[in-house]
Amino acid sequence: MLDIQSDSRKIKKGDTFIAVKCEINDGHQYIDKAIENGASKIIAERGNYSVDTLIVEDTREYLNNYLKENYNKYLDEMTIIGITGTNGKTTTAYILYQALNQLGTKACYIGTMGFYLDKKVMSLPNTSVDICDTYDLIMKAYDAGYRTIIMEVSSHALANGRLQTMNFDYAVFTNLTQDHLDHHKTMENYALAKQILFKKLKKNGKALINFDDSYKNTFMLKENKNITFGLNGGDYNVKNLIMDSKRSNFDYIHNKEAINITSKLIGRYNIYNIIGALTILFEMGYDAKKIAEVIKDVKTPDGRMDTIECKNNMIIIDYAHTPDGLENFISTVKEFTKGNIYIVFGCTGDRDRSKRPLMTNIVGKYAKKFIITNDDPHFEDPNQIVEDMLKDNQYQNYEICLDRKEAIIKGIELLQENDALLILGKGHEEVMIIGKDRIPFNDKKTVNEYLESQNYCYQ
Repeated sequence: MLDIQSDSRKIKKGDTFIAVKCEINDGHQYIDKAIENGASKIIAERGNYSVDTLIVEDTREYLNNYLKENYNKYLDEMTIIGITGTNGKTTTAYILYQALNQLGTKACYIGTMGFYLDKKVMSLPNTSVDICDTYDLIMKAYDAGYRTIIMEVSSHALANGRLQTMNFDYAVFTNLTQDHLDHHKTMENYALAKQILFKKLKKNGKALINFDDSYKNTFMLKENKNITFGLNGGDYNVKNLIMDSKRSNFDYIHNKEAINITSKLIGRYNIYNIIGALTILFEMGYDAKKIAEVIKDVKTPDGRMDTIECKNNMIIIDYAHTPDGLENFISTVKEFTKGNIYIVFGCTGDRDRSKRPLMTNIVGKYAKKFIITNDDPHFEDPNQIVEDMLKDNQYQNYEICLDRKEAIIKGIELLQENDALLILGKGHEEVMIIGKDRIPFNDKKTVNEYLESQNYCYQ
């Protein structure tokens, strides 16, 4: 556990509280609360307080130096893998987490799904948490005997210096498609934010890059050892790909040597997730046959193509929440669905508004009918979100139902024979965020409760 905290709620008696200015809040407004919670020392840029106080010019710089001087010696003993990209971070990281542990390496996962050691320890508020929280989690893993860390790395965290003090053994780029333009403004800025990860490699670190992505050259820095993977080329590539509704099979090729891979994961986008993880495993030096054996058993994270069978129909819950993510996911389901596709989805509030109409037109293209509903409106008016979603809409096969539970039930009741209902956007999430409130809500739980109440046969 760290002896310094930037979150007043995590202060215990005797801790030091450092008042850091973040993207949203200024830690100075929480100093009194930190003292009330037991802080024995305050580090701030201004003020005079009732406990030992150190005034510094820049608390962020002080914190970064403190962490490097006191904790980076432990990080230097660890293999740290950072995975960034618009889509695929979570699944790639989770595949790698499962495979490494099955190969006998105690690996920790930190990301969208939460904090995992041998199992899930806790949920996290963001893909990449604040630097104090990140160090706290890594030290918990270190104290528990873990020496391999797999981290999802967000563009927000990189752009705002939340990982400034850390260096990585492996940096992985999955892909770059439209998202977060409310924050980054342009795709170029978005790409450059993610590029920061590739400037943070350790001396012998390696950069692993999706060869097929149009932004690949942004991440292939001259000073790095760059290794590429892809379906259409790269140092590691795929041949003889065969997929059905249950599994994928392909030859994974490097230096003209091929190993056959079978996985329960389907969809071309998941093949990229698999080969991203495979490339790390091969570069880490694991035996090819052992890698192939463990990959057979890996599964997607909760809320990623999470399927519930309902009579002869499928209800599938997925986190897809970008135009590219929707296109990839829905087209995969379409390939294996005999009947109609129905979709329940929404767009998150206080986020990139420009992607909303793009998402609606993608959904309308594939769906027999789609239902627009709430998806974490935050502080934005849900009606404004819907208005944005329907801008330049080309399809009329929709209904608006802002109550997400009601929308899900409406979707289930549309199912007839060999149909699929896709419930998209929230995946594994356990709450609906409306203003300051975090209201308990989970898509899969909502589906199961309704099916049980109607005495449906399901699995």
